[in-house]
Amino acid sequence: MAKHTIAWMPGDGVGNEVMKVTRTVLDKIGLDAEYIPADIGWEFWCKEGNPLPDRTIDILKSTDCALFGAITSKPRDEAAEELDPSLKNKGLSYFSPIVRLRQLFNLHTNLRPCKAYKGNPLNRLGDDIDLVVFRENTEGSYGGIEWFPLPEKIATVMADPEVGIPDRMTKWFDKGLENVALSTRIMSKQGCESICRQSFEYAKKFGRKSVTLVEKPNVLRETGGLMTRTFREVSKDYAGIEAWEANIDAMCMWLIKNPQDYDVLVAENMFGDIISDLAAGLVGGLGFACAANIGDEYAVFEPTHGSAPKYDGKNVVNPIAMILTAKMMLDWLDEKDMATRLEAAVAEVIEEGKVRTYDMAGVRAGTEGAASTTEMAQTIADKL
Repeated sequence: MAKHTIAWMPGDGVGNEVMKVTRTVLDKIGLDAEYIPADIGWEFWCKEGNPLPDRTIDILKSTDCALFGAITSKPRDEAAEELDPSLKNKGLSYFSPIVRLRQLFNLHTNLRPCKAYKGNPLNRLGDDIDLVVFRENTEGSYGGIEWFPLPEKIATVMADPEVGIPDRMTKWFDKGLENVALSTRIMSKQGCESICRQSFEYAKKFGRKSVTLVEKPNVLRETGGLMTRTFREVSKDYAGIEAWEANIDAMCMWLIKNPQDYDVLVAENMFGDIISDLAAGLVGGLGFACAANIGDEYAVFEPTHGSAPKYDGKNVVNPIAMILTAKMMLDWLDEKDMATRLEAAVAEVIEEGKVRTYDMAGVRAGTEGAASTTEMAQTIADKL
C-alpha cells in the first residue's frame, strides 16, 4: 500500500499537460504515492451539467490531498450555451468548481509564495524578491452570494430604516430591480482572525520580519474595518514581528516600486487574488506562480495560471508553476527532503539558463529554440 493517496485532477486545457510532466518529476524523486484520477472541469459541465461531479467529491474525501491542474470558466450565458442540448433550459447554472471545493472542504487558507529565482530573465526588479501571500479563501468578495436581477425582498430589506440605509438604497427601485446586480462581501471575525494568525505564525516560523495587511477600510468601513481591527489584535501576540497596513490600491504601487521591502502579505479573498497575481508578475509571471488551498484536514494544490485554451495540446507552456505547486504538496505531506531537493533542481535549471520555455526566452510560443513543456520538466527531473 502506498504511503500517500493523492486525488489527481488535471482539469482543463494545459492543466493536462503540466500535470502529466509533473508526474514524471514526482516519479523521478521517488514519492511513494497512489494517484487517483478524478473528474473536474468544463468537459463535465458541458456533458453532465456539473463541473464537480459527486464522484469526485467522494474521491477527495478518501484521499490525503489533491493535485489540480487548471480550470476553464466562462460567464453564465456562455456556459449555458455550451451545455449538451439535453441539459439546456433545465435551470442549471455554472459555478466555479474550485470555489466550491474551497468552501466544501473549508480550505480557508490560500498560500501563494512569490519568489524570484536567480538567473530568471523575467525578474525585472531583481533576484531578491521573496514574498508570501496569505489569502482568506472562503469568505469576502468571492463568497458566491449574489443576485441578478435584484430580488425585491433583498432590496426591501436594504431600504428598511431599521436594517439598511434608506437614502442610499431606494434609488435601486428607481432604476428598476431587473437592471440591478448585487454581489456581497461577507466576512466573519473568525475568518479574519484565522488568516491573520496564520500569516504571523508563518512569519514567526520562517524568520520573516514583517506582516502587511492589505485592505481598504477607509471605504469598506465595516468589512475592511473588521479585518483591520482583528489584524491589530492578533499582531499583539507577535511582538518581534512588525505589523504594517496598506490600502489595496497603494499596495499595488508599492509592490512595483519597492517589492524587497515586504515579507508576508495577508488579505481577504479578492484583494489576495489581486496582489498575488501582481506579485507573480514581479518574479516571472504565472509560469512561476504556485499555490495551495489548505484546510484543517485537507488541501488542494494548484498553480494560479488558467487553462490557456490557445496553447492547449501544443506542449509549449512553462510547467514550473505546476512543479513548484507539487513542491508545496510535498511540504504539506511532510516529505521535506523531497520538497527541498525539488526546489533546488528548479532553481538550478533556472540559473543555468540552458533550457527556457518561450516566456523565459522572450519569444512567441512555438518558436524554434524555446524549450517545450516536456523538455523543461525532463531537465528538472534530470537534476534529481
